[in-house]
Amino acid sequence: MGMSRGGVLAILVSLLSAVWSVGANAQSWPQKPIKFIVPFSAGGANDLMARAAAEGAAKVLGQAIVVENKPGAGGTLGTVFVSKSVPDGYTFLISAAGVVSNNMIKKTTNYKDSDLVPVVMIGLAPSVIVVPANSNYKNLRNLVDASKEGAGLHFATAGTGSTPHFVAELLNTRYGAKFIPVPYKSGSEGAAAVMGGQVAATSEASIVALPHIKQGGKFKALATTWTKRISAYPELSTATEQGFPELQIAHWAGIHAPVGVPPEIMDKLAAAVDVAMKSPQVADRLKSQGIEPVGGTRASFNEFVDAERARLGSIVKAANMKDDQ
Repeated sequence: MGMSRGGVLAILVSLLSAVWSVGANAQSWPQKPIKFIVPFSAGGANDLMARAAAEGAAKVLGQAIVVENKPGAGGTLGTVFVSKSVPDGYTFLISAAGVVSNNMIKKTTNYKDSDLVPVVMIGLAPSVIVVPANSNYKNLRNLVDASKEGAGLHFATAGTGSTPHFVAELLNTRYGAKFIPVPYKSGSEGAAAVMGGQVAATSEASIVALPHIKQGGKFKALATTWTKRISAYPELSTATEQGFPELQIAHWAGIHAPVGVPPEIMDKLAAAVDVAMKSPQVADRLKSQGIEPVGGTRASFNEFVDAERARLGSIVKAANMKDDQ
């Protein structure tokens, strides 16, 4: 049975009006406050970057951006919440490396990688490898060499698949180190164990480590694990400079959207965050805390996420990283 010209026309009109309304919504977006969901507790690197991005992007967009913390299940609770939210451009996830690696490690996460779309990079807090302040190690080479002797050295992590876990396993699988990961409930617990001398070392986000290195003197920093030296602590050399070029890892924060958000809206948000990260007011404040602002485009963040997935995936396989839970 053929369809009448009127019927075809009606379908075309309804399709066009649907397309037009999405386009119109994207043009007039945002018309109400936007939510940034942070899948971690307040006060960490991810949360601080979220708040800086929200404040800066809100000024550009002329609309409030509310930061909401939904911690739990190693970041998966907040991630699942966003993956199942309405893709109308008013709910976004402040993502971290776990968004990329959780599905490689955990048996169940209740979300698929394809449920979320990369929007823009916010910035990163380089990781710093630290040992107790009274330790004899002068650099990363000393620590790695010492780990190869005897039974190995204990290295505190914030659980399976956390950034310190990746640092330890990368040194083990690529450089023959013998670090034994010791999982703590959080990075701050792991840091306390290093300060107390219960474990030999850990790696911690620059924003958390620097105050203890600069003022408290409770930590000794051996190397930073990012490609460049930290703006707020340029005297600390990189792992690459010390002969460990494959040790490139950071606590990064980006923005992911639930699948289905119109590309025009994602482009608008990406552009607003990029402007914020390049504004001296936001950039200088972040740098002083040990965070490097990045920004960029949707395309550059997509490239970063793909590269991160490949890099972390190879470590997960080589070290046979599995979640115990």
